[in-house]
Amino acid sequence: MGRLFDLDSPVFSFLSKMADLIYLNILTFICCIPIVTVGASMTALNYVVLKMVRNEEGYITRSFFKSFKQNFKQATIIWLMILAAVVILAGDAFILRYSGLTFPSWLKIALTVVGVVLMFTLMHVFPVLSRFENTIKNTFKNSLFMGILTFPKTLLMMVCWIVPVFIAGYFFQALPIVFAFGISGPAFVCALLYNKTFKRFEPAEEITGDEEWTVIPEEDGVAETVQPITENGAVKAADDMEKSDGR
Repeated sequence: MGRLFDLDSPVFSFLSKMADLIYLNILTFICCIPIVTVGASMTALNYVVLKMVRNEEGYITRSFFKSFKQNFKQATIIWLMILAAVVILAGDAFILRYSGLTFPSWLKIALTVVGVVLMFTLMHVFPVLSRFENTIKNTFKNSLFMGILTFPKTLLMMVCWIVPVFIAGYFFQALPIVFAFGISGPAFVCALLYNKTFKRFEPAEEITGDEEWTVIPEEDGVAETVQPITENGAVKAADDMEKSDGR
């Protein structure tokens, strides 16, 4: 019975991870309050939960704010672009539904397609940003590519983020659970889903310490080449590496 609560026991490991997720949920929520910092907060959240999935986590607070600081500029720009796109789509949908005017069916289909593309991209954009060094344009491209590449998993990721909203809206008694795991819980489950996908674009060698890796995209925006970077984001190898076949 005593071994059940040993530091190395599965029960203690599970309880410790739950406590970390609760703390991470509160930390992310607080950092999202200014609204403009949502992008950096979600990027830092995904940085930490992926480390948790890979059993690489160290100090949560230090890892969180390390990623928050390093990715703040890109994450904020990406977040504001996504927010603007959501507001425009929501406004268009409201007009189509309540204006009383008749619009062509192709316009409704086009808006639906744009919405789906945005959702597929959104599921991976902050995880990709937290793990790979890239331009904003190629971060969006690679996020959409991963969303399409892992279509079933992307749908499951969408469900993971919808569940807390559904619970909060219809089950008032479960609000404490949403408060404890509403952000970090879905992010952790999503990290379990995209972990193997990310490994396909990472080097085969084991990554040690705090070393991060950068994705060098091809001309079509698909991430294929990976190089190590230092903590401040500088590429250790030469910036321009040419393929041996001359491409």
